[in-house]
Formats: sequence, structure tokens, C-alpha cells
Amino acid sequence: MKYLIISLSVILLNLPSSLNACTGLSLKAKDGAYVQARTIEWGSSDLPSEYVIIPRGQQITSYTPTGVNGAAFQTKYGVVGLAIMRKEFIAEGLNEAGLSAGLFYFPRYGSYVSYNPAENQRSVNDLQLVTWMLSQFSTIDEIKAALPSIRIIGIDQTAGSTSTVHWRIGEPSGRQVVLEIVDGIPHFYENPVGVLTNAPGFEWHLTNLNNYVNLTPGGVAPHALSNLTLAPFGSGAGFLGIPGDITPPSRFVRIAFYRATAPQRPTALETILECFHILNNFDIPIGIEHPLGQSPDIPSATQWTSATDLTNRKIYYKTAYNSTIRCIDLQAIDFAATPYQSFPLDATRQQPIEYLNIK
Repeated sequence: MKYLIISLSVILLNLPSSLNACTGLSLKAKDGAYVQARTIEWGSSDLPSEYVIIPRGQQITSYTPTGVNGAAFQTKYGVVGLAIMRKEFIAEGLNEAGLSAGLFYFPRYGSYVSYNPAENQRSVNDLQLVTWMLSQFSTIDEIKAALPSIRIIGIDQTAGSTSTVHWRIGEPSGRQVVLEIVDGIPHFYENPVGVLTNAPGFEWHLTNLNNYVNLTPGGVAPHALSNLTLAPFGSGAGFLGIPGDITPPSRFVRIAFYRATAPQRPTALETILECFHILNNFDIPIGIEHPLGQSPDIPSATQWTSATDLTNRKIYYKTAYNSTIRCIDLQAIDFAATPYQSFPLDATRQQPIEYLNIK
């Protein structure tokens, strides 16, 4: 156990410089299906990731900084999750009731209660809060009512650590909230724009959108400037000035406007594919986060992208190693009989290539 905690600490020490660029959006299809999608970034090395199946009735104990001795709970709902580093740390997931939740890195602006070993029986670490929420509850209001019964702690207790996260929680109705913990106090925000990135706080991001009130979809008509006629160089001039860098504020603005201007698709599957297309714009090339010549040997800082159909209970994902979209259908799983199990997101880390036979 000692070596497990040490290895986790080593990994978590890389969080501030690596897991800093998650981007999320949500869309609703004309048929009523509600979809939440996101990217997950880890720019310093390969991020061990797996999909996890948790049956009903599974006993789970939260990690704490001193071992697997935190809050213990039994799952009420079957869960499928996409986990990072360990199968216990679900970063994005869905339960059989249609509740979805995911964590997004939130450095320096979040702060949990201090870890107190005497409170271990009530302590759930931040990287397992998604598992706690999805395994216990079917609605956002149930989570809000139950949250005071636990203490949310950081598993990384390194001196000076700023490694905190915030959470996106959604229901099949299309309701979505953001949960942020500041000075140990939980704050739930209804999400009117349906997107999320990272720091600073969610309310700041909403206010910052006012700086881009001039942006509008479509083109701009030519007009005169003194004796000179000004005309756009090409289409899309209405979005001239939208930020293009990878910082969280810029990505928030960009994804908010991309979502707001996306056409509504007829079906759930078409909406899933629309989410993947939009999020392709947020893939982070591996070289951009590092000094020249110091990039790690991985295909992309965007290690995987997922899209979750809350209405039809399906999770889709693709990875940096294989852009083929894969799907897990929760309605095809017998959560009363299936074992607690996990598998790597990629069985083989190789992009399939279809060779065309020309005769």
C-alpha cells in the first residue's frame, strides 16, 4: 500500500503542468436526446486510461492520502466510466439511470477541506467523487442533498499543491450543473451555455463572454472607410477576433460560440458525431505545450475524447492512438450479473487504415 500511495503522488505531481486543457460541450438532438461530450488532455506522457464497468451492489472504498481507508459505499446503480491512472478514478461516466458526471482540472481556484484522518469514514477523494455520485444517485438534486454527508478531500497532499478539479453533472432532461469547491464550500451553478473548461471559476467565464459581444456567425458585409472599400478576405468574418490559443479562458469562449452556432441534428447518433466534429477543433498538438525539442513521444496531448448519450444510455469514445469511435451500450449490460471489470481504452495502440483495392 505504501508503494501505491507513493506512485500516485508521483503521477499527481505532474497534474499542474499536464492535465490542464479539458474542454466540454453539450448538445440536444431534435428527437430529444441529450449529449455531453469532452476531451481530456495530459501533455507530459502517456495517460493510462481504461473503461470500467461497475455492477450494482459493488462495495467501494475511497482512497485517502494514507491508504484505501476512506468512505465505504455500496453501489445502487450500475456505472460505466472512463478512468485515468487507475480504474477507481473515473474522469467521465454514466449510470443506468442516465445521470452523467465528469471531472475537469481546476488548479489554484478550488480548495477542499483539509485532510483529517479522524474523518476517514466520511472522506471521498476528488478523483473518486464521480464514482460516488454515479453509483449512488439518479438526479442532480439527490447529489446536492447528499453532498453535506461527506468530506471531499484532495488525494494529493503535497505541500503547495494546487491540484484540484471541478465537476460537470448532467441529467437526460438536459439540465447541467457545474460543481466547484472553494474554501471547502461546495457551489453548484446551473450551466446556461452548456460548456466547460478549466480555471478560473465558472462564473468568471460567463462574465468573460461579454468581452466577445461583437462576435456573430456568418460573414460581414463590405463597407466604406473614407474612400476605401473594406471587404472580408473570406467567409466567417463575423467570428474575427475569437481567441485561438489553448488557455482555458480562450477555449471556453471558442467552445461556447461553436456550440451556440452548431445546427441541431435530427437524431442522437448524428448529435454524437457533431460533438466529435466540434471537439476535433480542440485537439492539442503535442508540441505546443513544451519548449522546442522537449515534447514527449505521444501522438497528442488530447489523449481521448468522449461523447455520452444520456437519453439512450451510451458512451462513445476515441483516442489519440485510434480515432475509430467505439461505443458501450449500458442498456445491453446486466448490472445485476456483470462483474466489476476494466479494460484499456485501446486493445491495440494502432490506428486502423483502410486500404482501397483499385483494379
